[in-house]
Amino acid sequence: MDLLHAPLHRTALLLALSLSAPAVSAADLYTIDPVHTRVAFRVMHAGFSPSIGTVSRPTGTLLYDAANPAASQVSIEIGLATLDMGDADWNRKVLGDFLDSRNFPSARFQSTAVEAVSEQLLRVTGNLQIAGGSTPVTFTVILNAHKRHPLTLKKTLGMQASTDFSRKALGIDAWPSVVGDRVHLDLAIEATLTDRDSEDSTP
Repeated sequence: MDLLHAPLHRTALLLALSLSAPAVSAADLYTIDPVHTRVAFRVMHAGFSPSIGTVSRPTGTLLYDAANPAASQVSIEIGLATLDMGDADWNRKVLGDFLDSRNFPSARFQSTAVEAVSEQLLRVTGNLQIAGGSTPVTFTVILNAHKRHPLTLKKTLGMQASTDFSRKALGIDAWPSVVGDRVHLDLAIEATLTDRDSEDSTP
């Protein structure tokens, strides 16, 4: 190689490497607030009306990149001990016959893809695990707020998410003539910024 052109060659090589290198994600880590996060679900009961249940105090993390939502990730664990169907006997039936909570005390969701539909609407696809089974689901997510909380003064994400899935796809097939197959799931989520040493300056 001509020594006179060596610096130019090295500059061109460094430029090519920098252009081909993957962009560093600007995602921030948020921790789910279990007090202000809750899960609700409904499934048809004997064809008469939706049976509604709730589960409290989920835990997990959101890796959120506002500028590039596709770089975001979601991981949620839902302990089933707080399940409430409005009746103690019905709670025991659901936990035992449907959810097998003795062997699988938690449900989990792990995202595999996040897509921005608009500024306040996301589609979050991932795997839902319940009672030892797993099925892919896609949540429609509405971003309600992404700002400093007026009480804690911490940067907070607020959102609501919903999806539908087949319980049979999870292997939950008890009482097929009485309990419907399609389950509707709603999540109300608040999550607090956790990965910065100093507070974000966003209002």
